Amino acid sequence: MGSEVIFRGQSLPDDIAEAFARAGARLGPFQHHLAWYEEVGSTNDIAMAAATSGAPEGCVVAADAQSSGRGRFGRSWASPPGAGLYVSVVLHPRRDALSLVTIAAGVALAEGIEAATGLRAGVKWPNDVYVGVRKLAGILAEAGSSAAGEHVIVGFGINLQPAALPADVASRATSIEGELGRSVDRGLVLAECLAALASRYQALQRGARDEVIAAWRLRAAQHLGRQVEWDGDDGAQRGIAHDIDSGGALLVRVNDQIVRVISGEVRWL
Repeated sequence: MGSEVIFRGQSLPDDIAEAFARAGARLGPFQHHLAWYEEVGSTNDIAMAAATSGAPEGCVVAADAQSSGRGRFGRSWASPPGAGLYVSVVLHPRRDALSLVTIAAGVALAEGIEAATGLRAGVKWPNDVYVGVRKLAGILAEAGSSAAGEHVIVGFGINLQPAALPADVASRATSIEGELGRSVDRGLVLAECLAALASRYQALQRGARDEVIAAWRLRAAQHLGRQVEWDGDDGAQRGIAHDIDSGGALLVRVNDQIVRVISGEVRWL
């Protein structure tokens, strides 16, 4: 178990090192620094500490298990050993790209999983990757700052294998191997997800916001048109999920109006 950012190929499991070597330059900013852990409390916490101490953009923290993994609103994220990939990356997005980082990450995970395994995955606003009605992966983006400027930690967990999950999670979750009925190469999954994230992030950084949003819409088609509920200023509100706008906000049709939902918890009904 390590405690610092290390260079690619040093002290990595063979399957991870080999996949990274094959991916090479496609990994973009993620090809140079990778810290691998057998188990950590939270990869986001380690990546945040590294970024606050001046770690460069593209540093990757990955683990085989987390004891204190979390999702949005502080919810725990079940991270049993060997069942998934738990990963966090350090990014320094342009200010006008910040609101779309999670959107881009969702698209990238779906694309990377499909490239590595052939499994078609969709996305659901704001931070989930789904197969059918079950959640396959989740994303947690957290912002911070240091003397070098502002940074964003994008953490994601991907379910690779069926695992002993809490009952309330197991009823809503799925895994790549559970869907395919065969084993998958975790190194390839990680490398392809990071390569896709590099591509989508670089698109945001060069101002190609519409390209990322269009890719998200294609992956979100099964969820758009569903009824959603959220807590507004006047209590719980309901409407039909319609689209996202150029800033990544969810657009909801309420009667004959379009309401823009920026943050908070959205319940899909």
